[in-house]
Amino acid sequence: MNQPNQAVVMASTLYIVPTPIGNLRDITQRALDVLKNVDLIAAEDTRHSGILLQHFAINARMFALHDHNEQQKADQLISKLQQGDSIALVSDAGTPLINDPGYHLVTRCREAGITVIPLPGPCAAITALSAAGLPSDRFCYEGFLPAKSKGRKDVLRALEQETRTLIFYESTHRLLDSLQDMVEVWGENRHVVLARELTKTWESIEGRPVGDLLRWVKEDENRHRGEMVLIVEGYKKPTEDEAITPEVLRTLALLQKELPLKKAAAIAAEIYGLKKNALYKLMLEQQQTE
Repeated sequence: MNQPNQAVVMASTLYIVPTPIGNLRDITQRALDVLKNVDLIAAEDTRHSGILLQHFAINARMFALHDHNEQQKADQLISKLQQGDSIALVSDAGTPLINDPGYHLVTRCREAGITVIPLPGPCAAITALSAAGLPSDRFCYEGFLPAKSKGRKDVLRALEQETRTLIFYESTHRLLDSLQDMVEVWGENRHVVLARELTKTWESIEGRPVGDLLRWVKEDENRHRGEMVLIVEGYKKPTEDEAITPEVLRTLALLQKELPLKKAAAIAAEIYGLKKNALYKLMLEQQQTE
């Protein structure tokens, strides 16, 4: 076992090391110091991380730890940590565990009493949120939406009245479908920011009502290429006027044919969660103008 530099890393310790999401200059000096001095680097893709290490002239032993082998390989890494090795966990880009492998290893370390030290650093979700212009005091990260439309719509319906800002990752091949499903489930007016290729040459950040954003993306296929984050405005309860939709008006018209105005207004109010006095007043105004 190599003796680590005690000023930089400690024995029997797992370090969570974020790596750049595009621009290599975003790596921190502390991250470089840890990567240079640990005994082993557990990487999501050793070939991908090897390019980063080569760029910074870091010679280190690597161990492949990805979604398909993490639960099986975690025991091997726990054993190495218990024997005194220091290990850095890295993913292909950004902060490990944020939609990347590492959860099972970190959980096992905590259970075994092994020290876990996280380093701050790049994260696409937080980078996008900071520039989106949407509320950032309360937000929830949802990762990737399901690949199939039914599952995607089920998730979107479950989140329909979530008031916090929502953060999603999305892939090149599913962006249009996801935006279309958002339109179908939430309507065209929910504000969505598309942050694409963050920190890279073709970085772009575009925010519009989701219906407009879908049309904008369709205009140029380059607008749905690369790594993408969607920042979505949280649900806002509609004002009284906004809540009286064409559907509410159609229901009122049908009820009015069979029932007195007050009864029709009361039933429609119960169906749509509206104030019956507001609906009754609207029906009276309509009668007076007819």
